Amino acid sequence: MSTPGPFGAGNPFEGMPIFGDLAKLFTNQGPVNWDVARQIGGFMAAEGQPEGNVDPIHRMKLEELARVAELQIGDFTGLATSVGGQAVRIRAVNRSDWAAATLEAYKPLLERLATSLGNNMQAATLDPSEAGGGDNPIPDEMLGSLLGVMAPMILGMQLGLMVGHLAKRSLGQYDLPVPRPLSSGDELLVVAANVDAFASDWSLPSDDLRLWVCLDAVAHHAVLGLPHVRARLEELLFAYAGGFSPDPSSLGDRLGNIDPTDQTSWEQAFGDPEALLGSMESDSQRQLKPALEALTSTIEGFVDYTMDEVGGKLIGSYGSLAEALRRRRVEANTGDRFVERMFGLELSQRQYDRGERFVRGIVERNGAEGLNRLWSSARELPTPAEVDAPGLWWERINLPED
Repeated sequence: MSTPGPFGAGNPFEGMPIFGDLAKLFTNQGPVNWDVARQIGGFMAAEGQPEGNVDPIHRMKLEELARVAELQIGDFTGLATSVGGQAVRIRAVNRSDWAAATLEAYKPLLERLATSLGNNMQAATLDPSEAGGGDNPIPDEMLGSLLGVMAPMILGMQLGLMVGHLAKRSLGQYDLPVPRPLSSGDELLVVAANVDAFASDWSLPSDDLRLWVCLDAVAHHAVLGLPHVRARLEELLFAYAGGFSPDPSSLGDRLGNIDPTDQTSWEQAFGDPEALLGSMESDSQRQLKPALEALTSTIEGFVDYTMDEVGGKLIGSYGSLAEALRRRRVEANTGDRFVERMFGLELSQRQYDRGERFVRGIVERNGAEGLNRLWSSARELPTPAEVDAPGLWWERINLPED
């Protein structure tokens, strides 16, 4: 019986058709077997059930609301809401479509993560003192070479599980503040089924929630579309993703117990991503986290402030919507927290509050001028210490440049 992992109880691979074709599992596609990742991501997102197309009415409503959101966010923030110069388009998708698009959008970051994990996983088995040992069906001396073949498949499984889990919960594409590639343009994705389910579960007006989701998506898109913000955030995310250090003894034990002819042994080995990938943060990653947390806190604090100012005037049920949605994001389950940790993000209430205090502190001291300066260049991005002291930030950015 497999151990429940962070993405829920039960066996996430039960019924997966890919196990019927082992050749696909070991196809060489670089550091990640993307065929495996896509199939598991889609299967997990749809919970193994066929998904229909999104209701055209839902699509049309979001397209109409996109215009409202773009105009209102642009007017309030003074930021360009488009990265490509075209009008923002908000498209309603189902969960499996969102998973496929997100897997493609995150591909450079996930490949960096996979390369780090794959190299370290293989190196971990090369030391005989750290090998599996015992009664493992695979001899210790074979683990290193075997892992070289298995690592892309293993990582494809784990990354597919991560993205599939996100697809079941995300409302839009910026539930995690991770930039999408410029090639994605100005099309923002909203998971229609998740929006409808959340509105029903919390007895919220569906149209109000759709407008809230559109405003939030456009506000994030405007900030993450700024070249210097994107560059700094991607620099930190990629550095963090490349710094994992897996535990060699745990890997040796887990991989050594695989019987290639027994599907159950595969499920036991890979059904719990946290057992394979968790608890691997390195010293270099810990050194990066203050800067990463400072930037993400500032982004989220700015979006929250913008939503309160803009959404509060447009949405009649804004108070109850904001309370429900902000509770939702900090009451994340184990799977959500695991995915956040893999990217080095700590989206806790403490971080949201920290960012909100910083942004409101700027406005209280310096009004609209201060808020307009926040995103003007890389120099104005706050340091970790300044996020906790807006006055220090304002003093520094007004000093003469060297």
